[in-house]
Order: sequence, then C-alpha cells, then structure tokens
Amino acid sequence: MPNLPLLLSASAELKQKYLPKVASGEAMFSYCLSEPEAGSDAASMTTRAVRDGDFWVLNGVKRWITNAGVSEFYTVFAVTDPDKGARGGISAFVVEKNDSGVSFGAPERKLGIKGSPTRNVIFDDVRIPGDRMIGNVGTGFTTAMRTLDHTRITIGAQALGVAQGALDYAVGYMQERKQFGKAIAEFQGLQFMIADMAMGVEAARQLVYAAAGKSEREDKDLTYFGAAAKAYASDVAMKVTTDAVQLLGGYGYVKDYPVERMMRDAKITQIYEGTNQVQRIVIARQLLHPHSRGREGRAGAAAG
Repeated sequence: MPNLPLLLSASAELKQKYLPKVASGEAMFSYCLSEPEAGSDAASMTTRAVRDGDFWVLNGVKRWITNAGVSEFYTVFAVTDPDKGARGGISAFVVEKNDSGVSFGAPERKLGIKGSPTRNVIFDDVRIPGDRMIGNVGTGFTTAMRTLDHTRITIGAQALGVAQGALDYAVGYMQERKQFGKAIAEFQGLQFMIADMAMGVEAARQLVYAAAGKSEREDKDLTYFGAAAKAYASDVAMKVTTDAVQLLGGYGYVKDYPVERMMRDAKITQIYEGTNQVQRIVIARQLLHPHSRGREGRAGAAAG
C-alpha cells in the first residue's frame, strides 16, 4: 500500500485531498524510498528537500520504484536536515506526476514480475507547496519504517500465493504424468517432496495470517511478526517453486508450463521491502532488545 504513509501520518486535509482518488480507482501512489546508493541502508539517502518560503524544492533520484510513470502520486522521502541524520533529518512529501521537474528512467529489465513496471523517479528542482508534507518536519524516516512494518506482510502474502500456486500445479502434474508405467505421484521420493512443500506453505500461511492480524490491531510486536512473515514466506516460496520446477523435470524448465515463471516471480519476494538478511537483523534486534523500536537500517530495496 504505497499510500499507507498518508494513512499513518498525514493531516486530515492531505488525506482528504488524495485518498478519495485512490479509493475510487482514479489514481494510485508509488512509494519512493530506495535510491541507487541507498537500498537496505535507506538512512543514507541523498535526495534533498530544501525549504524555499512556503515551498520545498526536491532534487535527487529514487530507484526500483514500482509503477513509476504510471502512478499519479508519489510518496517521497528526502533529507531536510543533513545534520540530524535519519532521526529528525528526513521528511516525507507527496509529489505529483505532473509537477515540473519530475521525470522517469527507462523501464527495468527484470528477472520476474514483468507485468509490474519498475523505473527510476528523478527530481530536478521539483517545487511543491509546504502543505504536501506528510506529518511534521523530520518524521519521515519513522513514517517509512512504520509503513514497512505493515507492507512487509503483503509481500509475505504475495509469496504465499505464488507458493500455493506452484504446489497446486505440481500436485496436478504428478497425478497425470506417467513414467515406468505409473503416475509419478506413486513414487515415494516425490511424495516426500510435495509433503515438505505443503508443510512449508501451510506454516507460511499461518504466520502471514497472524502478522496480518497484528497489523490490523497495531500490536506492539508487529515489527517482529512483519519481518518474520515476510522472510519465512518468501524463503518458502523460493524453495517450493524451485522444487515444483524439479518435479516437472524438463517441462518445468520451459515457458509452456507456469512453474518457471513462478520461480522467477518468487525471487523478488526475498529482496524487496527489505532483503531477508535485513529481516533477520530486525528479528534478532526485536528478540535482543524487546523494549526498543530499533528502526535503524530497516528499509529495503525496491520497496515500491
């Protein structure tokens, strides 16, 4: 939900200006956090917003932005006080596609999720009114991290859907494909594979559902569960889709069958909205420092 920063932190006036258009399907948001040199380390972003009277002037580049060039609105995080660092030095803004100085890079040529456009968003002296700031000055990084606590669960759900689809297809194929005079579903070695796949999918489902409930309730342990659901479900998706390709043999490797696409699509879920290595850092910090929010370093590449 790229518009989630508005729901979490924006003024009532800003919400009223933009969210009805999103709800009606008239427009959508993109989430602009990552940069060419600031992926997992989002706090090192260099996009700047400089105050000019009642306006702010933005300069910089955001990378791996989902639906860039398609979305009408962009939630943009920029440095407003470089001396304060992430805590107090970053603010969030709404930028519109038609604002002067906004442009887009060439579409990325990706391994998977090819139906989802990904491009750079470029800001060249983009001048926007001050009332388009989301929250107060300096609260942008906190808003970004709170957003990821919620949206990581949606990546877990995406991974879960891909994994379930691969499992379903593999089971159907095994019952139809015959070798050595019988369906390959009768071979115990392959039965063990789908049993492991099914257990992983179901465990991921329960963790994603539990995390989703915590997101709805804004539970205090949401950070932990959001990271765990995203990391576990995406790891399961990668393993299950790879095993599905193996179960189909040569047919799994060609584009006439869907599991090779599922495998390629699964990979991104281990990377965006924070790599799974970052998620493990988040989980460990929550275990070791349960009374600290510990939000430094918790952003992620391609968190569109």
